[in-house]
Amino acid sequence: MPKHIKIYEHQRLYVGQRGFNQQHLDALLKLNEYHDWKYFQPIAKGIQFNQYVGIIQIDGLSIEIHPKADKNDDDSKWQGVLLHMLQACGKLNPESAGAANVKRTNLNLLEVYFELYLSEINNLLRKGFIKQYHKKTSNTKALKGKLEFAGHIQKNLVHKERFYTTHQVYDTDHLLHQTLYNALEIVGKFTKGTSLYDRFKRLELNFPIVSRKNITKQQVNSIQLNRKSASYSYGLELARLIILNYSPNISGGKEKMVSLLFDMNVLWETYVLKQLQKTCEGTNIDVFEQESKSFWGNNSLRPDIVLKVAGKTYIIDTKWKCPNNTSASVADLRQMYTYCRFWGAEKALLLYPGTDKNNQFKSFETDDYIVPQRIIKHQCKMGFVSVLDGEKFSDKIGTEILKLLEN
Repeated sequence: MPKHIKIYEHQRLYVGQRGFNQQHLDALLKLNEYHDWKYFQPIAKGIQFNQYVGIIQIDGLSIEIHPKADKNDDDSKWQGVLLHMLQACGKLNPESAGAANVKRTNLNLLEVYFELYLSEINNLLRKGFIKQYHKKTSNTKALKGKLEFAGHIQKNLVHKERFYTTHQVYDTDHLLHQTLYNALEIVGKFTKGTSLYDRFKRLELNFPIVSRKNITKQQVNSIQLNRKSASYSYGLELARLIILNYSPNISGGKEKMVSLLFDMNVLWETYVLKQLQKTCEGTNIDVFEQESKSFWGNNSLRPDIVLKVAGKTYIIDTKWKCPNNTSASVADLRQMYTYCRFWGAEKALLLYPGTDKNNQFKSFETDDYIVPQRIIKHQCKMGFVSVLDGEKFSDKIGTEILKLLEN
């Protein structure tokens, strides 16, 4: 069984701590370089994590990165928060049979996704795998399709009865199934010695015979589903996630690595948006996601969330990392003022996770902005809402945000 390291975002991990050695560091630095240096910050003999949370598994070591929280809180509590937010944001399919396992604290995030994928493959096998037309180049005993003349001369100089052709076939050995099988093989590599490995072996045995390929990013992104293959949507989404986060031989051929990391800034923005949409459904409040307006040349302004109600506009900009002091940064305040001017908004809200800090709306000390038939005095405040309500997940976040805009 691999060793486990649990750590918070923005914390540091040094070589020699908790089973983390130089080989692991080299592998993580190469992974970071491959992803444009966005996951970690290199430091002397170690790394400092950024706002990305999730899990990284290298041979012999598993690193779980949790959202930043009170260090005195139980780790499993915040693991549950991350899984809850992923499910609320559509990153975990709530209709899947495997999604019920997100409450099992003995599973890490990677195992949750692996179990969801195995359950989805099992469902597809029960329904029956579809056949598709695809091109195949091979030797045949009958002339059909297009004769590949150069290959025919090379391969059939002696066997005059054969034809080397490119022709269409109708079977289950096509790119969609090859992609699913490639992801299934990756799951098998990282579940040895766990309860999931037995399920993997059973599914591998029942999987139709397909060509074994290492699917590339271009190939997996090129797959287009139609009405016939619509039921593959969630399975393909999970397969894409697994394949694109798998890094074989990333540290010189000695280690295989799989990572599943999520940007908490993006996740927090999506989570707040979903909660607001749920709260405002059926009301006269319209919720818009990242509404864009031209700013300078090809550049544009794009606030996270825009609310419109009764002729008034409100701007919400989500910030996952709380400020170190009681005031927002000057850059954030300037940004919010610009949003207010361009959208004609009366109020702007910088929204952070956490408990209420009793911040009040303050007007920008500038001339009032005149729009047709009315004068707008732009105001901004810092607001805080908590994902948790005691020991349970809060279902009142949307209502609390609307209250923050009223006060």
